[in-house]
Amino acid sequence: MTIADAFAPGVIGLAAVAACWIMLPAWLPNPIAALFGGGRPIDGGRVLSDGYRVLGNGKTWRGFAAGVLAGLAIGAVEIAIQGYPLPLSLPAQTPLTVLALSVGALLGDMAKSFFKRRLGKDRGAAWPVVDQFDLVVGAFVLLALVDTGWIVANVTLPVLIFIVILTPILHRVMNLIGYAAGIKEEPW
Repeated sequence: MTIADAFAPGVIGLAAVAACWIMLPAWLPNPIAALFGGGRPIDGGRVLSDGYRVLGNGKTWRGFAAGVLAGLAIGAVEIAIQGYPLPLSLPAQTPLTVLALSVGALLGDMAKSFFKRRLGKDRGAAWPVVDQFDLVVGAFVLLALVDTGWIVANVTLPVLIFIVILTPILHRVMNLIGYAAGIKEEPW
C-alpha cells in the first residue's frame, strides 16, 4: 500500500472506525474511574521527599478497578461481535489486547499524575497535551510490551492519525460532561 492508497476516501473512513474500535477499551476507563472513584487512594496518602503526594486523592483503588472493568466489558462486547459477520473488517481484539489497553490507559494517567506532583502541579491543574494523551501513551506502551505484533499490524498511520485527532476531542467532551454533572471540579 502506497501513502496515497493509505489516505484514499474508503480507507480514511475505515481508519476512523478502526481507531474507535481499537481505542474504546482505552478511552472508557478514565471517565468511568472518575465516575466511580473515591475511597482509598492508590498511593495510601504517602508524600515523597519533595513534599508532594505520590499520586494524590484522585487516583483510587475503586476508580482503578471500575475503569479496568469498564474497559474489559466494552472489550468483551467487541470480542463477542467479532464472531458475527460485520460489514467492515476491523482489528480483532483479544482478551490480552483489551486488558493491556484498559490497564495501560489508567497506568498512563497515573504516570501523568506522578509527574504533575513532581512539577508541583495540584490535582486538576491543566497540563495541555499531556492531559489528553497520557492514556494513549500508557495503553500503547503496555500493549507494545505484551503484543507488539498486534499493535504493528493494526495501528497503521491513518488509524494513528485518527486516534490523535479523536482523543483530545473525546477528552474535552467527557470533561465538560463530568464538570456539568458535578463529577469533576474543572472543565478541562
